[in-house]
Amino acid sequence: MLPMMPNNEFEAQAEALVAKTKRYLITMMGRVFTEANVDEVYRAVSYAFREEIMINWLASFLSYQKRDSRILYYISMEYLPGRILSNNITNLKAHDLIRFLLQRMNRTYYDVIEREQDPGLGNGGLGRLASCFLDSLATKNYPVQAYGLRYQYGIFEQQLLDGGQIEAPDLWLINENPWEFRRDLRKKLVKFCGQMEMGENIHGDEIYKLSGHEEVWALPYDYPIVGYNQDNRYSVVTLRLWSTKESPRNFKLQSYNAGNFDQAAENTALTDVLYPSDHHDVGKRTRLKQEFLLVSASIQDIIRRYLEGHENFRLFADKVRIQINDTHPTLIIAELIRILTKRYDIPWKMAVEITEQCLGYTNHTILKEALEQWDQELMNYLLPRQMRVIERLNQEFCDKVRLKYPGDEGKIHRMSIIENGQVRMANLSIIGSHRVNGVSAMHTEILKNQVFKDFHEMFPEKFVNVTNGVTQRRWLLDANHRLAHLITKRIGDGWITDFEQIRKFADWAGDSDTKQELLLIKMKNKLQLIEHLKRRKEQQDEKRLEERREKSAELPLLDPHSLFDVQVKRIHEYKRQVLNLLHIIMLWQEMSENSEHRRVRRTAIFAGKAAAGYKIAKNIIRLISAVARKINSENGPLKVLFIENYNVSLAENVIPAADLSEQISTAGMEASGTGNMKFTINGALTIGTEDGANIEMREQVGNAWWPFSFGSSSEEVERVRREGTYNPHEVYQMHPKIRKALDTLYNKTFAGNEVEHEEFSALFHSIMDIQYGRVPDYYLILKDLPDYYEAQKKVEELFCNKDQWAEYVIHNIAGMGAFSTDVSIENYCKRVWGLEKSPIIPEILERVQHEYYVHEKFDIY
Repeated sequence: MLPMMPNNEFEAQAEALVAKTKRYLITMMGRVFTEANVDEVYRAVSYAFREEIMINWLASFLSYQKRDSRILYYISMEYLPGRILSNNITNLKAHDLIRFLLQRMNRTYYDVIEREQDPGLGNGGLGRLASCFLDSLATKNYPVQAYGLRYQYGIFEQQLLDGGQIEAPDLWLINENPWEFRRDLRKKLVKFCGQMEMGENIHGDEIYKLSGHEEVWALPYDYPIVGYNQDNRYSVVTLRLWSTKESPRNFKLQSYNAGNFDQAAENTALTDVLYPSDHHDVGKRTRLKQEFLLVSASIQDIIRRYLEGHENFRLFADKVRIQINDTHPTLIIAELIRILTKRYDIPWKMAVEITEQCLGYTNHTILKEALEQWDQELMNYLLPRQMRVIERLNQEFCDKVRLKYPGDEGKIHRMSIIENGQVRMANLSIIGSHRVNGVSAMHTEILKNQVFKDFHEMFPEKFVNVTNGVTQRRWLLDANHRLAHLITKRIGDGWITDFEQIRKFADWAGDSDTKQELLLIKMKNKLQLIEHLKRRKEQQDEKRLEERREKSAELPLLDPHSLFDVQVKRIHEYKRQVLNLLHIIMLWQEMSENSEHRRVRRTAIFAGKAAAGYKIAKNIIRLISAVARKINSENGPLKVLFIENYNVSLAENVIPAADLSEQISTAGMEASGTGNMKFTINGALTIGTEDGANIEMREQVGNAWWPFSFGSSSEEVERVRREGTYNPHEVYQMHPKIRKALDTLYNKTFAGNEVEHEEFSALFHSIMDIQYGRVPDYYLILKDLPDYYEAQKKVEELFCNKDQWAEYVIHNIAGMGAFSTDVSIENYCKRVWGLEKSPIIPEILERVQHEYYVHEKFDIY
């Protein structure tokens, strides 16, 4: 599907696509195209594209098989692929074809694309990064298969009721999904609980049989992930998602008939929701079962694939690479060792060595609460055999530590997998992997020198850095086609697959025409966002009317000439939405008190979900909504907007429209960030702390073109916490503007009722007072606010000089070549996986195409 082809060839392809679409409307939906609705057209178009993709999908797999390639198996609890059809159209370079098709069918591109629901398979950066990786792996022709869970209701659909977040099921699977393939023959049996009977393998190693256990079937659904089409031999890799919802034998009819409805449905509901709340025992049990379901089904599938081409396990450690994305899939270490020793009679020591050679672990956080720990009793109950493996691993490892560091019991306690009745998954991940990587240079140094200091001292060779990235094909070529077209006009299209070439765009930073076109593109993107938000609100209100609920809050009148100041990310204290909000309140107070103010018009946009059980994060959302309600009612130069239910598709509209990117986490707490990269390549300037990948981005762009850094360094944050030298009351007393803004949290300036007053007061006290043993203002909001306020003045000063602003933007875009996941993947291949490319073998592609086209010509009359 190449756009640069002779007209007659293009017309032939276009007509064939029209014919296939009409055929699918008849054969799959029983409709002729003149009567089909937009949903049916979307599905028929997807089926037509899928038919073409499947040729390369099969050829990719057969090419791996023919070469006996080393294969990467990527395992993650989260994926956020976004809309699949639009991404495939971009990667197949088929925009002209699809527009021709839809024109022939009297449909618009926007209406058809909008019918696809975003797959509800993730929460934030972790899942979006995994999806970007798959795009890059496919584009670069690396052999890979990914595994995850098919969540029936996603994490949740965020709705705002009276300014507060409520969670509703994300019904992304409510309609037929043309991009998934159910593979019943590949289902896997996963076992929980039961009584163990000890035995030995042929080498005398302890193994355990299980009786009286629960059996859960995991049913796979496959999704094709399409690489960018450069020569019609594009690779297609597989994302396999496991489900218990429709799997056979998971429903316990006897329990149901006995009236125990919850017990009857527990296993069918295992893949209902991403991250069930763990504030109660049922949630904890479900979450642990989810994690083991993912790794048990996946490792069985990995071994099956390996044994299809090999008679024994001699080459397993060479042919298999498994990357675990954060600690959620860590149990694969125990399960692989158990399977190798029990089912295949491999000696314990060799099984441990094979596992370590195969496994790599990516750490995404330094937050203590996010470094998973599981109750040892729960593990013994749900996973008794795996727990025995972990206990033996831990005993042998602690013995090694004692031998290497005699007398240092503190080190043993810190490094032990099991401590105080808790199983520490990060420690298990490090011990069971041959490589551990952080996701930015700063983050990796923190891991080596603070979080995992003891492990780095013992295994320095294990720790490497691989800085995160984003795929420029999704986040620039697809999401911002106007800017992509400008860049291609100036420097050619090589940047699409080699993002390092974007540096040549800096040569145009002084060109007036380029800067004017850049500013015009930003204006069009803002207008597009405004229209998108209007349509979105109409759809939401229509849905709420059907559900007999009140309409959502009115959209303020947005000014596209204003500064679009955007902070869209998960709602969390360390990401400091409150810092941003306090500055907005200060601006509003200045504007209200002085009609002669010279502040620029500003539209502050927030979006993001709060975890269902995270009370303070939910309070922050309600505060943003209340501030927006008050400020927008005055219809002044300042507008505040919280956009509910943030997802990939919304991001593709918001990010290209942003002027200013808020990356303001407390320094040292953001592992990397990828939103910062998406904003920058789309022409937003960053106001940010020296945190995560912000540091490397500044270094690549150059200090001269990165003017809005502010706040405490990570070293200073660590020092003031260690020494206890910071007192937020001093900032409160020294800065009248800050004091006045902060006072609005408890003096009912924004609170519309007593519930809001209590919630906002709680935020005030979290900053000013000791809370649950934690020091006041733990995230240093007030400490960094004066510096943030001054940095925002610089933003406004530069924004008033449009020509200079555009010059900064061009230099920022040009400095982003290192932050493509194409680069990240190449670094993983060199430093972690040792993976070699496996492009489609031409003869195999020709054979599959021949069989397909012979079949296509066969008609039954």
